[in-house]
Amino acid sequence: MVALALSGCSSTRPPEGITPVTPFDLARYEGRWYEVARLDHSFERGMTDVSATYQRQADGSVRVLNRGFDTGKNDWRQAEGKALFTGDANTASLKVSFFGPFYGGYHVAALDANYQWALVVGPDRSYCWILSRTKQLPPTLREQLIARAQALGIDTQALIWVTHERTDPQP
Repeated sequence: MVALALSGCSSTRPPEGITPVTPFDLARYEGRWYEVARLDHSFERGMTDVSATYQRQADGSVRVLNRGFDTGKNDWRQAEGKALFTGDANTASLKVSFFGPFYGGYHVAALDANYQWALVVGPDRSYCWILSRTKQLPPTLREQLIARAQALGIDTQALIWVTHERTDPQP
């Protein structure tokens, strides 16, 4: 659900003062990421065990598959979307759509050198995710990412820390 709400937004530019990561290597970013923390939005409310999988397509676009467990419905939900670079593919600034022609910004504002964690901001500072290749982050790293998000003007007190207790039936 990481990028789901972004497709309803009109802006694909990064918020003022946020510079997307460069250089960026999509081949290293591809694969499954676990949502460790997020700011609250209705499309993810009540969701646990959230992951996002990114896969480059032959046409240069990126397939986005968001999955999570809806605790209210006691069932897994998923949404599939498409992402495109907003400029140079060497810069981690994309636009994502889950609803036809409507795109929203997806900007990697901080990224581990080994592509093990990412701090992602949407079209404005009310959209923020901390992603990881693992379901949990060590406390020291978690605090470092909170500090990075705060430095970008993100309301880190409002972050929701996502639990990962279930095994996704879809590999």
